[in-house]
Amino acid sequence: MKVLLVEDDQTLARNLHTALEHVGFAVDTAHTAVDGLFQATEYGYDCIVLDIMLPDGNGFDVCAQLRKRKNKTPIVMMTVRDGIEDRVRGLDTGADDYVSKPVDSRELVARVRALIRRNSKEPLPILRVGDITINPQTHRVVRKHVPITFSAKEFAVLEFLARHSDEVVSRAMIMEHVWGSDFETFSNVVDVYIRNLRRKIDVQGKKRMIHTIRGGGYSFSDTR
Repeated sequence: MKVLLVEDDQTLARNLHTALEHVGFAVDTAHTAVDGLFQATEYGYDCIVLDIMLPDGNGFDVCAQLRKRKNKTPIVMMTVRDGIEDRVRGLDTGADDYVSKPVDSRELVARVRALIRRNSKEPLPILRVGDITINPQTHRVVRKHVPITFSAKEFAVLEFLARHSDEVVSRAMIMEHVWGSDFETFSNVVDVYIRNLRRKIDVQGKKRMIHTIRGGGYSFSDTR
């Protein structure tokens, strides 16, 4: 699950980013209305957390533009304002929910989860690649009836590979999906996470599932 957080307060953005990541979301962050609108339009998200007061505009306009462009991603708006007029205006522009600052991170996480559940017409399908079963809803991974535990980021990488099983997935594709715009392009963090996944999945006595494709990236496959 991927969330876009649009918030200009750097400290609050980091805190909410950490809270959302802690419960398993992949999070992109934008600090301006222009960047938020661009990312929300160009990339797919399961939910958008949108501040109203932004340095180059406001969340009302961003929300209205997204709805005008037929973007149906659930939106939670947040602001220091708590007047009924702002709540009504936010909902009228197409927001799905509203929280006031100071934001309780537990409440925000609960609201994001509720919106994603409400927006999902049906549960996410179970992913099966070879003898590995991955449940995107519960983050449960099983290989030959043996459960395997992953961190939130490890699971995000694994889920992305599984959704593209038998395909060649580049490092850049993994970077964009899991770390988004906050990722440093030349970091070797993708390779580190792939090593962690291999250590847990490609154990001795079991068929190798994660393959390095020279010059291309990686492939999660039972047939290579």
